[in-house]
Amino acid sequence: MNLPTELERIRGEIEGYAMDYGLDFYETIFEILDFKQLNEVASFMGFPNRFPHWRFGMEYERLSKSYAYGLHKIYEMVINNDPCYAYLLQCNNYVDQKIVMAHVYGHCDFFKNNFWFSKTNRKMMDEMANHATKVRKYIDKYGYNEVEEFIDTCLSIDDLIDRHAPFIERRSRKVTSDLVNAEDEQTVKKIKSKDYMEEFINPPDFMELQQRKIEQDKLKRRTYPQAPEKDVVFFL
Repeated sequence: MNLPTELERIRGEIEGYAMDYGLDFYETIFEILDFKQLNEVASFMGFPNRFPHWRFGMEYERLSKSYAYGLHKIYEMVINNDPCYAYLLQCNNYVDQKIVMAHVYGHCDFFKNNFWFSKTNRKMMDEMANHATKVRKYIDKYGYNEVEEFIDTCLSIDDLIDRHAPFIERRSRKVTSDLVNAEDEQTVKKIKSKDYMEEFINPPDFMELQQRKIEQDKLKRRTYPQAPEKDVVFFL
């Protein structure tokens, strides 16, 4: 934490108030960043170590110009991690910093205790850094342009996910060969009858209709996925 002495004193006081109100949060680390640094971290979605890609530079330019034109202001950023990381804008006055710090502790309590966040990776800082290292290794191996093109393709579908996926118990996607063979051999079961009663007990039209139903069910079971899949990335 790189807080000035007075701001650190204020932080400790606000943390005490938050705990008195019953908030339960991970350790919270505050960092003070200047305008350019905060825009840079914000363009990386709050994670300071990301893989190189033009999209981050584009977002940095958008944030910088939007702030310069008075269209927005980033007071703080807080990351769902254990410990939580929060970034404060250096040029904010102390009143703003106090409000922001109290706001951050509310975020951190929510991150830790809300059910929606219960499945999230609490070490996303490390995870993102590992991803960045891995992508840089691929760049060294395959070349920047090829890796960038692949990332562009991935990013074009990165929002085609099911947000409820962490809470869904997935069924096995494997179809055993025994099951497939059993389906292939499945036919309409005839009712035993005398030869002269066959066409009345097992009418040809009825038998044909039942066989068509079996074939339709068989085709449906072999369709993959058996039901429409919202999570396109999971399907791929």
